Amino acid sequence: MDPIQLTINHELVEIKGLPPHTTLLQYLREHALLRGTKEGCAEGDCGACTVALLEQSPDSPPQWRAINACLLLLPMLDGKEIITVEGLTENERLHPVQETLVNHFGSQCGYCTPGVVMTMFEACYRTDLDSDGKLDDQMCGTLCRCTGYRPIKDATKAIAGLLPADSAGQRLEQPLTPLRDLTYGDENHLFIRPASMETLWSALKDHPDARLVAGATDLGLDVTKKHQTWPVLIGLDGIPALQEILESDTEWSIGGAVPLSHLEHRLEDALPALVRMLRYFGSRQIKNRATVGGNLCNASPIGDLAPILLALNAEVTLSSREAQRSVPLDSFFLDYRKTALREGEILSRITIPKPAVDARVCSYKVSKRRELDISAVAAGCFLRLDSQNRVEEIRLGYGGMAATPKRATHTEQALLGQEWSQSVVKRAMESLEKDFQPLTDHRATAWYRGKVAKNLLLGFYLETLNSTQAALGDHPSGTIVLEAAP
Repeated sequence: MDPIQLTINHELVEIKGLPPHTTLLQYLREHALLRGTKEGCAEGDCGACTVALLEQSPDSPPQWRAINACLLLLPMLDGKEIITVEGLTENERLHPVQETLVNHFGSQCGYCTPGVVMTMFEACYRTDLDSDGKLDDQMCGTLCRCTGYRPIKDATKAIAGLLPADSAGQRLEQPLTPLRDLTYGDENHLFIRPASMETLWSALKDHPDARLVAGATDLGLDVTKKHQTWPVLIGLDGIPALQEILESDTEWSIGGAVPLSHLEHRLEDALPALVRMLRYFGSRQIKNRATVGGNLCNASPIGDLAPILLALNAEVTLSSREAQRSVPLDSFFLDYRKTALREGEILSRITIPKPAVDARVCSYKVSKRRELDISAVAAGCFLRLDSQNRVEEIRLGYGGMAATPKRATHTEQALLGQEWSQSVVKRAMESLEKDFQPLTDHRATAWYRGKVAKNLLLGFYLETLNSTQAALGDHPSGTIVLEAAP
């Protein structure tokens, strides 16, 4: 078995003998004795365990990314570099992030402070934090119960994009070493991280029942909350071909292991409706690890990407060693947590056709909290009108309304060919009752979900009074028109 080689605070460490389901947080606190990194929720919500990971996508330079140490398994970090709060000082001087937080009175009890500092650390080396909304997004994955967020946000704004010429900044100017194939574990548990598609196919042939993992933002919860382990795990996040975003004149082709934060950055101007959903998908720490393919293959009825991708008429490419096939996304979800994937296949790519310039596209997420929460209802809407203001093309994707993400086909048919007006839309809203019979659970009642689904369609109509796709995407959150309960 290979040992894990990981650089922590600029020093190379070699790890062997620990179970492959050991989390980075467990290793830092219990073995490396770096206890500045805290455990709070152990599920990626509070940010107390945040550290910085040096990452590089095939089409971008190296970048420091804030990640939740409680969710990452040690073998996923082989060949990578992390910095914890203990590694920020140089020549006994505080890092500019630490100094700025002190000067803005951004810490009281201090329990959350290491995670806050490491989240700000990413902001310090980002050059695209050019709005208050992006600053909020950067920091929404950290909870602080005693300081208050105003001084923390002020400090973050002060250091965003500072790019100090320190060792961390200099490291961004050096290309990263390509990852190697890794086989780590013991006679009971095995973690395989291929660095090429060929090695992946061999691993799947040898271990057809292996559990696949990419970002571990979902599987990590099974480890920390359910104490679950697997005989064999195969990691997909070390294969460059699965992390590419390719663009042609007609479409985007997105690798299944592309992190959501990278997708958000690349399509910020090109597809604002998708980016609006990504803004409220989860915290920065989660989006830096969660992948496009992982969110779809999880097949959750409340997965946030599926509704807008359904509206955009996306297709998925399912690949095996022998062949690959394209499947429309609305045929990919077969039943609750069940997809069209066959044995030996992976979701290798997601293809999104570029919308026509006259298309109206929008996304909505309704949840109890605005940020870092699970949807009660999510929706993606696509519309094209003819010269007579009649509906020429429409797709309405919904999440949280059925056992799978699903298109509202009855409602689409009720609108197709009709005048795009408020009265027509209000009549068509009733067709949603034919499309969905939602459940009541702890997030929302069936009545609430049905009412919200209708009102999101009405909200989409109201937003289309702004005539362009770009104008729709500029809105900070979805339009929701809630009627009073009967």
